[in-house]
Amino acid sequence: MKSADTVTKKRRRITRYTLLKWAGYACAGLAIAALAGILLFVLIRGLPHLSFHFLFGKYSSANPSVSTALVGTLMLVFLALIIGGPIGIMAAVFLTEYAKKGKFVNIIRLAVETLAAIPSIVYGLFGMLVFGVLFGWGHSFMGAGLTLSIMILPVIIRSTEESLLAVPQSYREGAMALGAGRVRTIFRVVLPNAAGGIVSGLILAVGRIISESAALILTLGLVVRNMPTGFMSPGTSLALNVYFFGLVSPEAAAATSVVLVILVVGLNLLAMGLGRLLSKNKGSKKKRPARTIPMLKSGVEK
Repeated sequence: MKSADTVTKKRRRITRYTLLKWAGYACAGLAIAALAGILLFVLIRGLPHLSFHFLFGKYSSANPSVSTALVGTLMLVFLALIIGGPIGIMAAVFLTEYAKKGKFVNIIRLAVETLAAIPSIVYGLFGMLVFGVLFGWGHSFMGAGLTLSIMILPVIIRSTEESLLAVPQSYREGAMALGAGRVRTIFRVVLPNAAGGIVSGLILAVGRIISESAALILTLGLVVRNMPTGFMSPGTSLALNVYFFGLVSPEAAAATSVVLVILVVGLNLLAMGLGRLLSKNKGSKKKRPARTIPMLKSGVEK
């Protein structure tokens, strides 16, 4: 009886495992099919309307273009990264290398998680009221860039923190044993070994900047005709152009969507490639013969 019960239980486990496996395959197939359907729809509708003038020509009602949106997107990426990048990386360094476990660290982590969960339109309302009304900047790239830099902080902090935690503790102990201080250990040993994950996080943050639209409507405005004259001028981005063209020209909206999708997919592939490349370079450096790196002057040198 016991052997029969054992065989029955084993068959049930195998059946459950098989069902779960095929359910997982089905869910993965649905996700891939949804992504492929969206990409094919956008490419089929938008590729016939792409042209050199549409990408780089001067905007007009008869012949629209996204040249102003391309310049505006680059300006937004520059502002958001130059402001949010250092803050996010240094915050992650503090959390992993300096902060001790306690209520203060828990509050910071809760704040980061809360920032990641806030809808983008709320960021846009905050940016409009603070940077646009309180500071008197109105619709401007500076206000939009500052708003986006706050939005991408959770992405940068999370990715940097995970990359720093992945660096073996023995690296830190070895550097300190050679006489290096904590700051020098972080900047000469820990951060270079975590560079792959940090760069990948920054590129993913760029993808979010490029695809954002709700917050930009309130902070940047929607000026599709004029080229930006500076960081304090209003403008547009690729995501905003999709919204605008969707109201006046579906063909131009589809073509802009193609450009936007290509940029986002390209950035994701670039993040994966750079992460692997930096990991390979780090692995190849480990295989090289060890070199003596002078870190501090020793009193026993001859």
